[in-house]
Amino acid sequence: QVQLVESGGGLVQAGGSLRLSCAASGRTVSSYAMGWFRQAPGKEREFVAAISWSNNNYADSVKGRFTISRDNAVNTVYLQMNSLKPEDTAVYYCAARRFGTSSQEYEYPYWGQGTQVTVSS
Repeated sequence: QVQLVESGGGLVQAGGSLRLSCAASGRTVSSYAMGWFRQAPGKEREFVAAISWSNNNYADSVKGRFTISRDNAVNTVYLQMNSLKPEDTAVYYCAARRFGTSSQEYEYPYWGQGTQVTVSS
């Protein structure tokens, strides 16, 4: 079991950058594949990015703009978001699962509470 707490959300101008953090407890993040998902008002939750020991994956909508990384020393996963667009506005959730990365929401049993990201035009 792992507990996840997101932070770093806020309001940013279009074209700006924001860095989200996901602090994990229970086990080191290196023991899990970690994912970021987001959900905009009135829309389905969607996959953003995932990281494992051997594989990083990104949704097409964020490739080249977002970077997922981890720091095992502080047991934290990050999502660096650059060139932000208004369509990136959503609640961002950190999630964890064993083994390899996945873009499927149902394959992640552990979730954080979410952090709001708002991008103004």
